Amino acid sequence: MAYMSQQKKKLLAPNIKEICQKHGIKATLSVRNHSTLVLTIRSGSIDFGNDSVNVYHYRNHNYNQRAVDFLDQVLVAMNDGNHDRSNIMIDYFDVGWYTEIKVGLWNKPYVLSTQ
Repeated sequence: MAYMSQQKKKLLAPNIKEICQKHGIKATLSVRNHSTLVLTIRSGSIDFGNDSVNVYHYRNHNYNQRAVDFLDQVLVAMNDGNHDRSNIMIDYFDVGWYTEIKVGLWNKPYVLSTQ
């Protein structure tokens, strides 16, 4: 059963914040429903468009190389210690926790800064 606690989030946060800072991204980290680690990207110099990021298929999206490099690094950090023993053929899902990356919020859109 997927489970993400505030303690786990605190352990993962320093590495995630370091990656965001390295790429010039301002973001917040939160836990939703005790099962999902959520990174909300607020602003930065990388153009993500207005979409939320599909963490499974982001490489197939129209993101530029800077965005893909950032997502590669931050998703590794967000999944540090996670496991995925799911088998969709038999409808069996076993993950440590889920991850989600949102670009902006409904009431505060992502701010693209120029550098």
